[in-house]
Amino acid sequence: MPNYYFTEEHDLFRESLKAFLAKEVTPNIDQWEEDRRIPRSIWKKMGDQGFLGLGYPKEYGGLELDFFFDVIFCEETSKVFSGGFSVTQSVVQYMSSSYILKYGSERLKQKYLPGIISGDLISCIGITEPSAGSDVQNIKTTAIRKGDHYLVNGSKTFITNAVYGDFIVAVVKTDPKAGPAGVSLLVIDRNAEGVTATKLKKLGWHASDTAELAFDNVKVPTENLVGVEGQGFYYLMGGLQQERLVGGVMGYAACEAAMEYTLKYMSERHAFGRPINKFQVLRHRMAQLAAETESCKQFVLYCSRLHNDGKYAVKECSMAKLLASELSDKLMYQCLQSFGGYGYMEEFKIARMWRDSRIGTIGGGSSEIMREIISKMVIDDVSYKAAETKETTGNGKTESSGLSSIFEGIKRTAEKADALGKTLKFDFGAEQLYIDGTGERNRVTTEDKDADCLIEASFADFLALTKGELNPMKAVMSGKVKIKGDMSVAMKLQSLFG
Repeated sequence: MPNYYFTEEHDLFRESLKAFLAKEVTPNIDQWEEDRRIPRSIWKKMGDQGFLGLGYPKEYGGLELDFFFDVIFCEETSKVFSGGFSVTQSVVQYMSSSYILKYGSERLKQKYLPGIISGDLISCIGITEPSAGSDVQNIKTTAIRKGDHYLVNGSKTFITNAVYGDFIVAVVKTDPKAGPAGVSLLVIDRNAEGVTATKLKKLGWHASDTAELAFDNVKVPTENLVGVEGQGFYYLMGGLQQERLVGGVMGYAACEAAMEYTLKYMSERHAFGRPINKFQVLRHRMAQLAAETESCKQFVLYCSRLHNDGKYAVKECSMAKLLASELSDKLMYQCLQSFGGYGYMEEFKIARMWRDSRIGTIGGGSSEIMREIISKMVIDDVSYKAAETKETTGNGKTESSGLSSIFEGIKRTAEKADALGKTLKFDFGAEQLYIDGTGERNRVTTEDKDADCLIEASFADFLALTKGELNPMKAVMSGKVKIKGDMSVAMKLQSLFG
């Protein structure tokens, strides 16, 4: 059938990548699985061939291609019969270094992205902790600022690429009392003093390395902060959609590989004088799996189109990850059944694929979490929108990501409200909103000068306050909003924006 998502250029890229994998990767997978390690030289070869950094800017060595080239990359690397191989670069390209690309300073981009794209560097994302996984805002690892550096203490677990990798994009608490507003992203070099990794033994993904990390008074330069302090939670909420979408692609692609492998075996294996692909019960099982795989694939490709077009598709990406990972788990189980006793033997790749698939419904947001997100949207009518964040500019400074676009509206609303009688300033970091209420009406500007009352908040929380979505008292108590000076002015916030 015609493909509505891939062009001739995409097809040429796919053939080139498939040829490379068939020559350099597939013949070595069994050994890498046995060694529990993938040689770094293969990533360098992939970088030299232009298979890495597909969507990254050319100034760092990337190719600036559309997301469907990444879809092809995830598809084909998921068909080499090793989830450990495919996940290694998926973590690098789409789940860790992507935060540096989107929010990091120019210094961080120049330091890390060229190596990521050339295959010289391997990165990991440090989110999960022994007592916190999906509940990101309750992580315990702290990064307390001490002059020109942060002092990091805590631990992470189930971190892919943490043993043999080069750096960690770590999720830390820079303000332990501020809830989600205290979460930040920090780049920590893997070999920094005080960082230790304990390799974990896993059911599957044997070729990749997964570790428990410990941070013991690790000194990290403040310049290694990704974006703005306190914005890490909001960065993650945006990045997780891509991670889940990549998981969806890897899920259906692994299904396709397992189907092809199983059908070949069924055509060769004889029982009762005929190939087992002639038995109706097995034929119908495979027909059902083929239908489900194709349906799932087309939906994930549709979600990829939304992502490629810049849509913040929380519901769709959550559905894609849920459906593809659950299908992969079911399909591997049923395909293994078609092999009979041989499916239980390690020499048959279906055994490995069955083991590798099991993590799909757990990692990157469990199936239970995906269902809860979806249920909130389809039952409770919850609407998730991309969080307003402050982003780092090329000169290392930060700028608010939306004040100018809503300034006139805020000005009109504040001018209609009763005069405050005093001055008030909102500090968003790089930008300020100044309200002079000492005259007959409130005068709103973006001046940066002293005021009777200073309110420090993220731009996202400020928007929530103006819309009535965030209670001022709760915001203060949780640490999302900090007030300095005349508290009586802050007490008028609801009347000011109501």
